[in-house]
Amino acid sequence: MTKNLKYILLILIAAGFTSCYTRYNTNLIQERKNLPQYEQGVYENYRLRVNDELVMRIISANKETAKLFSQFNSGSGGGQNSSAFRIYSDGTIDLPYVSHIPVLDKTLKEAEQIVKDSLSGFAADIQVKFALKTATFCMIGEAGRGYYPIYKERLNILQAIALAGGIQQSAKMNKVQIIRTTATGTVIKTFDIRTQSIIDSEFYYIYPNDIIYCDVSKRKFWAVDSYFGFTGLITSSITFMLTVWNMIDK
Repeated sequence: MTKNLKYILLILIAAGFTSCYTRYNTNLIQERKNLPQYEQGVYENYRLRVNDELVMRIISANKETAKLFSQFNSGSGGGQNSSAFRIYSDGTIDLPYVSHIPVLDKTLKEAEQIVKDSLSGFAADIQVKFALKTATFCMIGEAGRGYYPIYKERLNILQAIALAGGIQQSAKMNKVQIIRTTATGTVIKTFDIRTQSIIDSEFYYIYPNDIIYCDVSKRKFWAVDSYFGFTGLITSSITFMLTVWNMIDK
């Protein structure tokens, strides 16, 4: 009985050590050599797609022009209550007094210039400002669930996870995925979020309509949050086994 007990204790201790969450498993921005090393990427501005919604602000020193467009101007924040102009399936938008303006696959800056040129007849100093009302990303899995706003340009993956409430220790840190819709189709980017080299890599920045998926690690069933939890697990297991053996011996 004593020999069998030793074997079982060794198995429990080995299982406990392999199932504990450690800083190597869960810490972010690590510089360990055995983590993936990603090359720096080039940030590309988001390009407008069908069904994107734009909020607009027209600026002019000409009082008549300013008054003409004032009812269509969004608030400075471009919030949910702002009126929006949807991009149709043909890639155009209809604005006040001008229709069928092509903006598909344009950046916001390019779209602003196109609309400015279209409205230049109203005033020589007219300025156009756009914001993307539908700029959100989706988070599912072990880093939160829901849709969240992209509140600034160049929102990164760490800020996105923080916005969703943080990533759980039980997440599969080495296989976080971004599901992204591009002009050529849907792509899935898989990466290890623990490595410092993720900063400024192709996985770093979040774009509108991105889906971030953090799968659950296989160790979640066995893992304990700390060595205090591990000690409690071993103690309770030993107590249970001794109780069962005592009952059998009787």
